[in-house]
Amino acid sequence: MTLTLEGRTTTGLAVPPLVVPGGAVVCLTGPSGAGKTRLLRAIADLDSSALRISLDGTAMASVPAPTWRRRVAYLAPVPGWIAERAGANLADEAAATPLLATLGFNQALLSRPVRELSTGQQQRLHLVRLLERAPEVLLLDEPTSALDPAVRDAAEAVIQARAETGAVVILTTHDATAIDRLGARHWRIEDGEVVEA
Repeated sequence: MTLTLEGRTTTGLAVPPLVVPGGAVVCLTGPSGAGKTRLLRAIADLDSSALRISLDGTAMASVPAPTWRRRVAYLAPVPGWIAERAGANLADEAAATPLLATLGFNQALLSRPVRELSTGQQQRLHLVRLLERAPEVLLLDEPTSALDPAVRDAAEAVIQARAETGAVVILTTHDATAIDRLGARHWRIEDGEVVEA
């Protein structure tokens, strides 16, 4: 599994030729408004761009969008919910229970309205909902921003474990220490260009 990209986003962010093999974790940093979210959304085929993107040599442009998005999944910083009850937003509540427990999510919360969950609880549920789809590429936009350190560490361990199974992981963060914790490659946005640190 290899993700490649090169070109420009619609906002003019320049992306040099970048190659991310399966098993890699990449942290993308840069100031707010620099284009981190737009880049992830472009890779997920949610925003148009002039980027040339391929997965295992297959160009994104040659793949129907729904098929691409099953393989390349984007986790938005603010969840969107399809059902009022928290657990109904998962494909398989029973199968997701061990992962939820790993993230310190009490199973009883699944019966509550999702609007009653804290921001951190919603963030964990949102992450599990993406992971249960088992995408090959995970594009995670600030996936741990609302979590306390202990739960953040658990979430990062889950993300690392998914990479160890061969997935490509690219996540945005304002926490520079995450790069070391995750043993990640580091891309940063400087002066309108993605630079590999």
